[in-house]
Amino acid sequence: MTHNNYPFERMTAPLLSWYEENARTLPWRSDPTPYHVWLSEIMLQQTRVEAVKEYYHRFLASVPDIATLACVPEERLMKLWEGLGYYNRARNLKKAAGIIMEQHDGIFPSDYDSILSLPGIGSYTAGAISSIAFSNPVPAVDGNVLRVTMRLSGSDADISSPRLKKEMEKRLKPVIPKECPGKFNQAIMDLGATTCVPNGAPACVRSESGAYCPLSSMCEAYNKNLWSSIPYKSPKKPRKIQDRTIVILEYENRYSIIKRPEKGLLAGLWEFPSIDCHLSPDELDKRLEQEALSIESIQLLGDAKHIFSHIEWHMLGYLVHLKNNPDCLTSVHDMTFATRKELSELYALPNAFSFYQKQLNE
Repeated sequence: MTHNNYPFERMTAPLLSWYEENARTLPWRSDPTPYHVWLSEIMLQQTRVEAVKEYYHRFLASVPDIATLACVPEERLMKLWEGLGYYNRARNLKKAAGIIMEQHDGIFPSDYDSILSLPGIGSYTAGAISSIAFSNPVPAVDGNVLRVTMRLSGSDADISSPRLKKEMEKRLKPVIPKECPGKFNQAIMDLGATTCVPNGAPACVRSESGAYCPLSSMCEAYNKNLWSSIPYKSPKKPRKIQDRTIVILEYENRYSIIKRPEKGLLAGLWEFPSIDCHLSPDELDKRLEQEALSIESIQLLGDAKHIFSHIEWHMLGYLVHLKNNPDCLTSVHDMTFATRKELSELYALPNAFSFYQKQLNE
């Protein structure tokens, strides 16, 4: 299919001029080394910019370079990533760091194809690192860039289509300025994040906040009033609902945790023990009797919900105070008992359990 690339060919000058005035101040932009750009882009996948800033500084303080990342212990890595979610991102960072140490003498590769071949790096991330850190004129098409370019060209395609992403990469590549490809890519990202926004009306003309779009005069969606229908996204399948009873056992101010399987959802992370249904206090008491536990009391912690991409957990939590040492559980169920301090500083628990972990600290 042939496309008119006219609006893309005209966008460079006004976009860069807008970026000079409106670029976001982000910590990784002040020193855009390959490691800094790479780390920030991986953290930003599926995560808001404001949430990433604190994690970025904390991670760099403990893992300042690729050599340190390649050697960081798994438990420490997971603890540093705790709360960011999508933990395989962190594991792939470590894997990629090992490859860089072994195959590239510890130096981050500068060419696009080598970057793309690293674990956890797709075409967008490779494009971002390649253009920002190495000034290679390659596109970096993420959700923000897709939204801007789709509205600019009036595309009614499905934004979730991999084919569309490849098409936009192809259309952007010839218009990327060779003298500042990183600035060009970041300008489109910022325009999508701050002005041509996903939720609510875009600031096509100057708003009270001062936001405006430098491309509105050449934008099909603006000129034909199509912004509310572009981009189109096909409906997602409804999430599967899973009921879970969270059972935190306590003995002498230590609390039960177990490690999840090495594959699947939240692989290899620590969690509070759970049962795959909702249990009343009496039903839970009977379950615990079968484990030959001596119960002092059962405390209701309440309901919590956590949403994953395809699954939704509806949780009911209890804190169970034990009278006797639970050695039988630690041997049979591979369970560990940790202090509040250890839960806070040593073990990585996913955000799904934050509601219950906070209650232990109150």
